[in-house]
Amino acid sequence: MDRSVGDSPKATIPSVIKEEVIAEGKWVKLEKTTYIDPSGKTRTWETVKRTTKKHTSSADGVAIFAVLNRTLHYDCLVMVKQFRPPMGCYCLEFPAGLIDDHESAEDAALRELLEETGYKGEVVGVSPAICLDPGLTNCTTHIVKVNINGDDPENIKPKQKLDDGEFVEVVLVPLNELQKKIDEMVKNEHVVVDARVYIYAMGRTHAKSKPTELPVLKS
Repeated sequence: MDRSVGDSPKATIPSVIKEEVIAEGKWVKLEKTTYIDPSGKTRTWETVKRTTKKHTSSADGVAIFAVLNRTLHYDCLVMVKQFRPPMGCYCLEFPAGLIDDHESAEDAALRELLEETGYKGEVVGVSPAICLDPGLTNCTTHIVKVNINGDDPENIKPKQKLDDGEFVEVVLVPLNELQKKIDEMVKNEHVVVDARVYIYAMGRTHAKSKPTELPVLKS
């Protein structure tokens, strides 16, 4: 017999009871998280956390949604490709980086954009802190939208300012054929696409293929 709504066990508010460090490195640590689930049962979870988050920062880092505007050119999304050891291959991503102590998301985004791509831009929007992989880590980021004036002399031949050990290739993809070009890269190169990049490309494709329409009522 089906249980009625009134017969449902009383739900509890899930909460974390304690966090114990299992292993810790320079950049990340593995913790055992003990928590109470919505049914009131005590459970454990393995959680990865960054060791680098500053108490003054609203998130661990920033990802930069940078659009390059140039006269007589299609607007391009500025992305980066770099080898990611955890994946064992190259990844196509938004420029990104960690937020320094007492640094705003806007300042961190402009700094990281300049370091990784050489471009200077203007911040036009910042997302709230959003989670990246909540089943694994508490890491959060701000998506910072930046417009780049490609006609500005300092952006015509941008020069990266990479730290030692950083190897980043800048990739410019026209927004009007973003998903097509990304799919071609996946097919022809050994590259994995960051979920944030691909979901944005899918969203643009969906918006173009499904224009706003009035709902049709069917009898």
